[in-house]
Amino acid sequence: MAELAAQIRSRQSLVLKALPAPVTAEDRKALSLATEIARAYYPADSKYLGEPLPLYYLELARVTATAIGLGLPAVISALLSGVREGTEAWTRIDTLKDPSIRQVIKGLSRVTALKGRDFTGQAENFRKLLLSLADDGRVILIALAERLLVMRRLDWLPEKERLPVASETYFLFAPLAHRLGYYNIKSEMEDLSMKLMEPAEFTEIEARLKQTTTSRNRLIREFSQPVTEKLDAMGIRYELKSRTKSIHSIWQKMKRQGVAFEEVFDIFAIRIIIDADPAHEKSSCWQVYSVVTDLYQPDPSRMRDWISVPKTNGYESLHTTVVTPAGRWVEVQIRTRRMDEIAEKGLAAHFRYKGIKGEGGLDTWMSQMREVLGTMEKEGSDFLGEIRPGLYADEVFVFTPKGEVRQLPVGATLLDFAFDIHTEVGSKCIGGKINGRNVQLKQKLQNGDHVSVITSSKQTPKRDWLSFVITNKARTKIKQALNEEKFKLAADGKEMLTRRLKNWKIPYGDATVVKLLTEYGFKTSQDLYFSIAIGETDLLQIKKVLLRTEEQPEEGPARTPELHPQEETGSGGDFLVIDEKVEGLDYKLARCCNPVFGDRIFGFVTVLEGIKIHRATCPNADFMISNFPYRVVRARWTRLDAARGFLAQVRLTGVENLGIVARITEIITEYKGVTVKNFTYSMNNGLFEGRMEVLVPNINVLYAIIKKIQSVKGITRVTRVDS
Repeated sequence: MAELAAQIRSRQSLVLKALPAPVTAEDRKALSLATEIARAYYPADSKYLGEPLPLYYLELARVTATAIGLGLPAVISALLSGVREGTEAWTRIDTLKDPSIRQVIKGLSRVTALKGRDFTGQAENFRKLLLSLADDGRVILIALAERLLVMRRLDWLPEKERLPVASETYFLFAPLAHRLGYYNIKSEMEDLSMKLMEPAEFTEIEARLKQTTTSRNRLIREFSQPVTEKLDAMGIRYELKSRTKSIHSIWQKMKRQGVAFEEVFDIFAIRIIIDADPAHEKSSCWQVYSVVTDLYQPDPSRMRDWISVPKTNGYESLHTTVVTPAGRWVEVQIRTRRMDEIAEKGLAAHFRYKGIKGEGGLDTWMSQMREVLGTMEKEGSDFLGEIRPGLYADEVFVFTPKGEVRQLPVGATLLDFAFDIHTEVGSKCIGGKINGRNVQLKQKLQNGDHVSVITSSKQTPKRDWLSFVITNKARTKIKQALNEEKFKLAADGKEMLTRRLKNWKIPYGDATVVKLLTEYGFKTSQDLYFSIAIGETDLLQIKKVLLRTEEQPEEGPARTPELHPQEETGSGGDFLVIDEKVEGLDYKLARCCNPVFGDRIFGFVTVLEGIKIHRATCPNADFMISNFPYRVVRARWTRLDAARGFLAQVRLTGVENLGIVARITEIITEYKGVTVKNFTYSMNNGLFEGRMEVLVPNINVLYAIIKKIQSVKGITRVTRVDS
């Protein structure tokens, strides 16, 4: 116990050092009292993430101060976030003389209560988390700090919990950190998630970064020397830092552009932080920009001015990319000390919390989120689809006819702009003008566009609008309007059906409706009525269905059922072992990712088709794990059956070369137990492109084939692809 007491005192000292200055004697006293309450409440023999609970919550308090940048009330709230109502410790919180602490802890307890519960998936949980923020925005910021701490100690979680936590972090918390301006937290969360979700790619890029450290440092020194000499001569006070791109960002760029590690030219950036008084911040930044671009040739297309018009999360900086005499591209970020603090601490750097909810950008962000949340149906997957684009998007800035600036995500269209003005304007929009030129609804907006909207009273929202709008508000309002229209048409369809049934002297009732739903494959009666109203389902065909007797041959249904290729099935007792908690269900290998013996895999319990076995890297894995964690089961390979083949698909690209196809075929025949199911290729303008489906016994054979084909003359790239 004496050792734990010493550790608590040491950790408390670290929390004090992390608090924003100035720290008063009253602050020290309040933190000591909160630590005393925590130590009395949290069992010393209970551990979480590798250490006793009092130390864990003190560490959470420290991360809240260091990573998030919040002050004493929020830090104490994090420290006491495990305290429950009705306990003696709960009554002692009043002695801290800050009513907001109790309010924030209540919000955090509601968030904590969502964990591990079978609601409708983690996306719905996230929605409820956001709704719980109505009272105090610090709840989500502390939740962000807690998730960061969990990710830093992911190895302490049970193995079966790591992948769901990493996936949820990647798709929900990292984008949220980005939206709030916490770029460092975003990058760290993405890297830690990638380390678990894509271990091979993470390790490879990490190793390449270590190998190039010396040459990178030399380039930074050579680039920085002329800049520092010029700035010193001008008497400008500044700090020059270098920042290496995160492993996840490098990986994303390699995937997006289809390039190798060596071809990612902006692996690092130079950051120049200026000490400037508030009245001369902009001019100081532009002065330094002038120095850099005088010394090095800039790329005008990569210049970003977030000083004149900051991002919605408060981010301010000048970005430019310049080329050195040796032909190396370098990104340069120029900002003041204040701007750098905002970039590091996000929106929290804008406000001071004194028992009230946040101000400025946080309230704006929350109001935008609530606008979507208030109209969303309670369906987790739909919510994730609606919210994810808004979390990742950057902004463009356009002007209304009156000169008002509107901020929209990159890729927003004229129709998005119209809905941003007003729902009625968007619903009746038939076109518009951008910079005086007539444009269609799907025209994308660019920075600085002057936009006006043309409306018509006869216009109504169309379903195809959903294919080109990207803002949450536009999509939500269009779906609402379409649902209302569908409801009206369904009422008309129901009236048409009941009237005809009366003429045919067929009773209308549940049995009749159920028979039609079964026959045509509709999920709800509203879908049936809507189909009748728009003429998709013929009433005369319905009459034949209802009058048909069991002795008569069945007539073909109005809809043709989809045909699926035969899938591999089993009971889990041959080459796979499914989680022992799941019994009596067959399994199938998922066609979306085609797992091969030796792949990292998991099982997913479906509604109608038993358990589907997916690769851990399946393109649908993150969605399934984030939204339906309670349906994910463990699965592992057991013994290799040499007579069995697993389907894998390989894409080949290269340059046209005589005999290239024959050589590839020859390589395949060298491997025992490998069968080519399909091989298609084309040669156009000197380029070779092929796709091959092979049955292989295991993952080792597959990658051996890929490696050997890669060595064929003319082949430039061989990759395994999903279905």
